[in-house]
This record gives sequence, C-alpha cells and structure tokens, in this order.
Amino acid sequence: MPGSAAPTGVTTATSAPAPIGLRVLRLVDRSRVAVFRDGRSGPRTLVTYVRYPRSGRGPFPLIVFGHGFALLPGSYAKLLNAWTRAGFVVAAPVFPVENEHAPGGPDENDLSNQPGDMSFVISRLLASSANPRSPLHGLIDPARVAVAGHSDGAETAFAVAYEQRFRDRRVRAAVILSGAELPPETVVGGRASPALLAVQGTADPINPPSASYSLFRAVARPKYLLRLLGAGHLPPYTTAVRQLEVVERVTIAFLDRYLRAGSLDRLVAAGRAPGIARLTSDP
Repeated sequence: MPGSAAPTGVTTATSAPAPIGLRVLRLVDRSRVAVFRDGRSGPRTLVTYVRYPRSGRGPFPLIVFGHGFALLPGSYAKLLNAWTRAGFVVAAPVFPVENEHAPGGPDENDLSNQPGDMSFVISRLLASSANPRSPLHGLIDPARVAVAGHSDGAETAFAVAYEQRFRDRRVRAAVILSGAELPPETVVGGRASPALLAVQGTADPINPPSASYSLFRAVARPKYLLRLLGAGHLPPYTTAVRQLEVVERVTIAFLDRYLRAGSLDRLVAAGRAPGIARLTSDP
C-alpha cells in the first residue's frame, strides 16, 4: 500500500493510537470479466481490505482507495491507517489485473475497467452496511462517500468522480495522488461536482506534474492542489516521512471539510508547510 484528535491527524507521543478494525472481503463481480496476461479469464474478483474505527460513533464516512500499477494496498498502509484513525472507513480493493501478483504479471491495459471495480466496491459496502446480518452493519454513512487513489488508482478515482462514462454520483469528494485523466473521456463539471484535492510531487518522473495541473483546471470548485516540492512519484505517500505527514494532515482536513462539514480555515492551515509543500485553494 498513517487519526487521532491531534490537529495534524498524526498520532502524538502523548496520545495512544486509536484502535483500527480490519475485515478482508472477497467481492466477486460476475457481470464483468478479468482477462489476464497468461491467457486466463474469469469474473472480476476484488479482495478488499476494509479498515474501520473501533472507537467513536458510526456511521462513518467511506473512502474507497485505488492502488497504483504493479502494487498492492499494503504499500500505503501508513496513510490508510491515518485516515481510519481520523474516523473514516477505508476500503482498499486489489485490482484483479493491475496488481503485482496478477496471473501472468500486471497489465495496464485493464485500467479502463477499474472505475467499474471501484463503483462495484462502493455498492457492495453500502449494501453490507445496510444489512443487519453483516459484520459491517451500521458502519458506513451512504451519504458521505469519497474516492481516492495513487497513480493508476488515482486515474481510476478521478474517472469515478468526474468522467462522464464512469461517473458515480454517490461520490462527494476525491483525493487524487499523482494522477491524471483517463483519455479521451469527458470531464463533467458544474455545481454538483465532487470536491477535489489533487496532490502532486513536483519532481515526479512517472506521472508528470502537468497531468495533475490539467485535471485541477478541468473540474469545478471546490478544488485544491497540493504541490509537494521536489517530491517523486510513490515515496510521498509511503516512506518519505516529512512529505507523508503533510499528505496525511491535508487529506484528513480536506475529507473533514467535505464529508463532515469541517473547518475551511483548518484545511488551509494544514497546507502551510514551507519548503515541503504549497497548497492552492479554490473553495
């Protein structure tokens, strides 16, 4: 593939980490097919890691997170844990064809199928939360749904939030980490557009900064762009501690603002990180 009541969303030395629950679900979409590089095919099976707060009162907002190409959700565990400790249910599916262990190797040609995977996971989790017999019963607020992702997972999330062919109207906010649009789709704007937070390393050699700047310009307000100064593609969301702390702080403040009516001032303040990051706000 890390909040507590601390203002940065990062656990401090004086506060114990909020407990996190974990469920691993095997969600099977038999209406669509996964085709693998080794010639095999089958229903699209999404092993989904669902983190949830074990303290506090639900239902909680839901974030569905998409991992990058040839990766797994575990690479992003610190960030996903931070969101969970901040009071969100975080669901991270393993994309069947792009993950690092896909039969025959990961295949990026499957990217256009991943927005359907993300919407399918949203549907199944909302159904589980509404089912009194489900272990997830009552955990998720269906009116407070966000999507997020990194790299190809960010392109997936952006498509689900904004692109005409894939748009899921249940989504209220999107966190796009080093992402891009899925061409040649049509971006849908207007007053009903989800809130956007685009995060981009200025020295990213994989998804260039221009891609994030382009999608930031393409969508309607409210929108925010967090530039990570001198940062690359994956480390700011996984191992680069100083940058990751800023990403945690800003993403949590953004999700609080647009899923829980949190403070705009807190969001703007979270982006103040001289020498590390710069936040552009268009609320």
